Amino acid sequence: MQTVKMVITGPFSSGKTEFIRTVSEIDVVATERKISSEVEKIKESTTVAMDFGRITVDDDLVLFLFGTPGQKRFDFMWEILSEGMLGFIVMVDSTRPETFREARTILETFKAYAPTPYIVAANKQDSPDAWEVEDVKHALRLDPEVKIMPCVARNKESVKTVLLELLYGILAEMEKN
Repeated sequence: MQTVKMVITGPFSSGKTEFIRTVSEIDVVATERKISSEVEKIKESTTVAMDFGRITVDDDLVLFLFGTPGQKRFDFMWEILSEGMLGFIVMVDSTRPETFREARTILETFKAYAPTPYIVAANKQDSPDAWEVEDVKHALRLDPEVKIMPCVARNKESVKTVLLELLYGILAEMEKN
């Protein structure tokens, strides 16, 4: 059986934990702590070390999903979690353009850790105030060949579509080598 390690990263409150919870076949191992600050208005808890989920694709393939903390003060975990990853997803909250610059920085950081396939997931596409995917791509200044996909982290089919797209990229990369 082959295992594929994927990292789900992105700014605070972009949907990383929800993304993993939606698709994991096991109870997600989460290291969340209650927040007591101005960010409480956005959500009540935050990931401080990682989230871990697992999904069996078929008899021969299992995906291990590692979610990173989104707050800058926990970014020391990013490099640790990136070790051995075969690909990563950068989650972006399409309704919060003020986080786009941070998402771009996170993307560049993970690209520097390992030259692996990656995808940008424009989350919360079901929200009426979500930016269009192409507008998010433009705002993030992504190269034309970078894949950006619409996503709704609470929708299992949406999450599966993003994961499969990254998996296809990983498999294509493995065939090259």
